[in-house]
Amino acid sequence: MSDNPAFDAALKFVLRWEGGFVDHPNDPGGRTNKGVTQKVYDGWRRRQGQPAQDVKVITDAEVHAIYATDYWLPPRCDRLDTPLNTVQFDTAVNMGARRAVRFLQAAVGCGVDGDFGPGTEQAVAGCDAGTAVAAYCQQREAFYRSLAQNNPKLGVFLKGWLNRLNSLRREVGLPGFESAADRLDFGDADHIARVPDIGEDPSIRD
Repeated sequence: MSDNPAFDAALKFVLRWEGGFVDHPNDPGGRTNKGVTQKVYDGWRRRQGQPAQDVKVITDAEVHAIYATDYWLPPRCDRLDTPLNTVQFDTAVNMGARRAVRFLQAAVGCGVDGDFGPGTEQAVAGCDAGTAVAAYCQQREAFYRSLAQNNPKLGVFLKGWLNRLNSLRREVGLPGFESAADRLDFGDADHIARVPDIGEDPSIRD
């Protein structure tokens, strides 16, 4: 636990869906443990002045620190009210921080460039939160469906992606999703695949 209740609540939701160690051949994220990929873990340990090690042995304290520094702060979840911060955080974890900002910008009707600047902050402050959350989740669903259609090898993850998204919709109180399953149904795979952020994989485009 931290001194940030909003982050703790959002992280609790995320970790329910991230599971343990996985290394699926069709998952672009590769070796992953508790939602942290080997590449992310290597980068974080390097910034801490520590040697690289297998993500399979990542500690809970490291998981908490990585989520806070790499996925809560970069997409500016700290500047968003609940429940928009929960949606932004879960998207950043699963789809990258820059893509999360782009989805947010489109949902609140401002310029879409992936950079959270004054214009984005102003648009967020003036938006209707419920409308923005619904539009944001709809964009995320459309992207998942497009991704599965354009990258057939990722189709195995579509059901899991949508189950997670609908559980998120239920978590943040969107009407019509009260009965969405909250159990960990990964669909046709054994986990929820991470979508590489913008620039990480040229084959995956917005």
